[in-house]
Amino acid sequence: MLNDSLSKTLNEQLNFELYSAHVYLAIAAYCSGESLDGFANFFMVQAEEEKFHAMKLYKYLNDRGKRVTMEGMDTPNNEYTSILEAFEHAYEHEQEVTRRIYHLSDIAMNDREHATIQFLKWFIDEQVEEEAMFDSIINKLKRIDKDSNAFFMMDSEFALRTFTPPAL
Repeated sequence: MLNDSLSKTLNEQLNFELYSAHVYLAIAAYCSGESLDGFANFFMVQAEEEKFHAMKLYKYLNDRGKRVTMEGMDTPNNEYTSILEAFEHAYEHEQEVTRRIYHLSDIAMNDREHATIQFLKWFIDEQVEEEAMFDSIINKLKRIDKDSNAFFMMDSEFALRTFTPPAL
């Protein structure tokens, strides 16, 4: 049975996933302001993924008979000195998400809450992918540095990124 403490922590993660979407929309707005529409699209798609994660948690809590509560959120950073800094901030944010998911998993394991352990495995796998993606992009941005052609190609590539949510 999903106890109140674990339910509360899952609910906090749901709200943090929505905050993550807010963070990525703020970065998208920064990119748009710099006329980097492909990078803006990358972060808008990232925001959609975060909203999907939140809804996955929402559905799980409802399926387990727990009521979801919505919380307020902090104002995300809206200013960056470069695209590299924006991606580094996003990578740090994903590392915080990973820490939170691991904490949830630890609680579920301590509670011997097997359904939640299984549910959180998807999020753990997702975080491995997220961190690897941001790390790779940061490395590429560092390599291309001031090469405007490579930067333009990367912006064009990110303009094609889409999100197709898997079934909840």
